[in-house]
Amino acid sequence: MLVLSSPSGAGKTAIALAISDIEKIPLSVSATTRPQRTGEREGKHYYFVSHERFDEMAAAGDLLEHATVFGNAYGTPRETVVEALEQGTDVLFDVDWQGARDLAAAMPKNVVRVFILPPSMAELERRLRGRAQDSDSVVAERMRLAAEQMSHWREYDYVIVNDVLDESIANVRAILKAERLRRTRRDDGLARFVRSLGETS
Repeated sequence: MLVLSSPSGAGKTAIALAISDIEKIPLSVSATTRPQRTGEREGKHYYFVSHERFDEMAAAGDLLEHATVFGNAYGTPRETVVEALEQGTDVLFDVDWQGARDLAAAMPKNVVRVFILPPSMAELERRLRGRAQDSDSVVAERMRLAAEQMSHWREYDYVIVNDVLDESIANVRAILKAERLRRTRRDDGLARFVRSLGETS
């Protein structure tokens, strides 16, 4: 599970979409109580559920992680992620620090966490305003929360400053490659290979 987190506007979604496309890794699809936006498709962008249904899923343990962000609940359905991992498929996550913490607690051996920082607070605000999808009050609230969100960077395995998007994407791809080669992720196959070479251990 490759987990990307950042304050809103720092670039995690752009990086996640690029990594998903280039590396052919499925993005985890969250359940959410927020209204469906124009162009969004059920099951591709989100699973849109009622507050009641979301609470039922959380209570039953059907969510690997869940949190309330800007008044809406978001959570990762457990079953689809577990199925993908059992089939040997990596899964990409675009979640906040709370979600990353819960994923690491739920499946610690399967998580790699990357925190994306903006190059400056001024640039973060410029990006938020450049999206032209939030009111001034929402932008102000996102900026207020950014410092608190960034205070969790030490909980992550890797940290990237997203100054140049293409370089950040390349850095995440390098992390992905290195983690796929980690011995502890390849023990079964490597043990068989080493035995085939005539090693005794």
